[in-house]
Amino acid sequence: MTPSTENGRKDGQPAMHTPPVVSSQAWKAAREQLLVKEKAHTRARDALAAERRRMPWMAVETAYAFEGPGGKASLLDLFDGRRQLIVYRAFFEPGVFGWPEHACRGCSMVADQVAHLAHLNARDTTLVFVSRAPQADIARLKAQMGWEMPWFTLTDSFDADFSVDEWHGTNVFYRDGDRVFRTYFINSRGDEQMGSTWNYLDITPLGRQEAWEDSPEGYPQTPTYKWWNWHDGYVADAAPDKKWVEVSDAGEAVFRDQDASTKP
Repeated sequence: MTPSTENGRKDGQPAMHTPPVVSSQAWKAAREQLLVKEKAHTRARDALAAERRRMPWMAVETAYAFEGPGGKASLLDLFDGRRQLIVYRAFFEPGVFGWPEHACRGCSMVADQVAHLAHLNARDTTLVFVSRAPQADIARLKAQMGWEMPWFTLTDSFDADFSVDEWHGTNVFYRDGDRVFRTYFINSRGDEQMGSTWNYLDITPLGRQEAWEDSPEGYPQTPTYKWWNWHDGYVADAAPDKKWVEVSDAGEAVFRDQDASTKP
């Protein structure tokens, strides 16, 4: 049995050849069969992230300059005191489709999907956007679109030097004191996955910093759920709420059980 869409559509479009309609038991069996592959995909993704955390780093020797809401800023300033920095190059400048009312449609879709930045910040990570548009235009666009990420103006060869002068892309940097290193880069369809806290952390050198991850020795890690908080609840150096510790302990037990099985 198949849905009636196979027999034709009233809007004149070709018929959709949809999957068969089955019983609840058959649907669950199909779901369990696919879940085996999905679990393998998850494990492969985790292994790839672990390999990413072991990639060599490239020292950044050039003193790049940006313009921000507060004036001139260096690449170090973009970290905002944190150890990790994610920089997305968004196209908003003269010559880009939509200028000056809008940024590039694709870059705008990326911006629309950015999760609340407090969760990244809690993992010692800063996310910024950069473009060649002046700050006045960036401030207007952010207010118009409801975007809150820090957004800086490019003033030199940063975009060309980091492969984002002709296409969008995401660069990742790590700060060790005053030294900065490039640790990772994605562009094209790689940017499609960006937006969630988890996917951003997965491309950083320190990862999610959770105890289950395969990371090099000495990397910071905490229990899986203990650091989670409401986005308006993060307080520096605050101990986990006792009630949340109880809840997260139970969650971690479930996490371990599910991680050892084919359950989601």
